[in-house]
Amino acid sequence: MSSELLPGIVTDTIASLSRLPGIGPRSAQRLAYFLLQAPEHLPRELGDLLMRLQAETELCRICCNICDTQPCALCSSRDRDRSVICVVEEPQIVSVIDRMGQFNGLYHVLHGTLSPLDGRGPEDIRLKELWRRLDVGGEAEVREVIVATSPDLPGQATAQWIADELRNHPIKVSQLARGLAAGSDLEYADDVSFRFALEGRRIL
Repeated sequence: MSSELLPGIVTDTIASLSRLPGIGPRSAQRLAYFLLQAPEHLPRELGDLLMRLQAETELCRICCNICDTQPCALCSSRDRDRSVICVVEEPQIVSVIDRMGQFNGLYHVLHGTLSPLDGRGPEDIRLKELWRRLDVGGEAEVREVIVATSPDLPGQATAQWIADELRNHPIKVSQLARGLAAGSDLEYADDVSFRFALEGRRIL
């Protein structure tokens, strides 16, 4: 149906939904029509949750993961191995890795990668918070940092930069290795591939 034949609110909703990652114009249109025909409580409930999403969450002051308590549940847990920190690009990767049950350490979320072509430098991601955790007076028991960025160019550049910065630091810096295909997205890795990648991590 031509956008000229649709009410403005429908067109605007489709345009807004299509800005979400992974949602193209056709998917956005299907979602908009679904919401139009859904029971009245569903769009109202969804709208309320979306309004609360940012208002009721924040970044953990330690690991920069999304949380609703300070510090987050993982950083507060006494059952985690505090000698290892797994560095990831985005918050959703923490859930992916932890669900696999292969890693029991702590995490640090960078909220991005280094990408000079896109104008993202070290000051644009959560690296200073990582250095603060590793400095004297911070988490002194940390023995290893596992860099679990995706094996694409920005991810590799970020991993190498972290390794270079910690070159003279008495902490081992490793990177996920075999089991993940070159150029693949860590978010979609299966349990077995991630286990091999974790076990076969190499020193940077």
